[in-house]
Amino acid sequence: MHRRPPFRPVRVLASALAVGALLTCAACSGDGGGAGGDSASDVAASPLAAESRLASPRTETSAAPVLTPAGAKSALITEADLEDNWTQVKDAATWRDKLLIGKVDVAYLLTAKTNAADCQKLLDALYGDDLLGKPSGASALTGFEQNSSRLLYQVAAYDRARLGASLNWLKTLPVKCDQFTATDSKGGHRTVQVIESPVPSVGDARQGLQVTVTGPGSTQPTTLTLELAVVRVGSDAITITSGGLDGTESDTTKAAVQQGTTHLKDVLAGRTPPAQPGDVD
Repeated sequence: MHRRPPFRPVRVLASALAVGALLTCAACSGDGGGAGGDSASDVAASPLAAESRLASPRTETSAAPVLTPAGAKSALITEADLEDNWTQVKDAATWRDKLLIGKVDVAYLLTAKTNAADCQKLLDALYGDDLLGKPSGASALTGFEQNSSRLLYQVAAYDRARLGASLNWLKTLPVKCDQFTATDSKGGHRTVQVIESPVPSVGDARQGLQVTVTGPGSTQPTTLTLELAVVRVGSDAITITSGGLDGTESDTTKAAVQQGTTHLKDVLAGRTPPAQPGDVD
């Protein structure tokens, strides 16, 4: 009579196979030499992980970039982006023009009296250099001078809904505030005119205005002419205010818009705009 071999439970064989598989996997990945077997330290040391953080993801599930302080500064234009003899300055953040200080006189408003609040908001925003409201994230600004003309350039991150509302508001101003009178602290009257100004077709949305402020001078009226240009790129925007007592230079504003939009797009794509001569720290 033959004896049957001893019975080995199935679970014992399954355990042995599982242990063998684990040992085999450990042997494949332990030496780090196999294709596709990069360890966590290998990934962290890769060139992609070492890229400059000019922009970073908004969330783990969104690829939309967030403008960083370093990115905002890198997106600024320089003298090399402008024509003629513009000189970059360091005190642009302190620029204020007193001709923009005044209270809208409702009695002289040509359009609906209810538009006085919008016209006042425009004057205050021009004086305070916050045409789009307060940024929600990183921001940077720089300025340039040429004779008696100035150009202020700003780049900043904004709340997307508020940025859209600000652009829509700017579009209404040539109608709401086509011409009005502002009164200064001494009772002097200044005539303000607002018209639409063309902006190169760049970015996701854009708006341009020309604002002229004429007030009494020592011997003859003094006129300040400002050209405004705003370009939205995603939730970020560039704002340009240029001009002075000698009028505006549309070619310079156009160059600032085109070069500035390119710089901002480069930064948001993770690229560093090419270094330009004449940079001011």
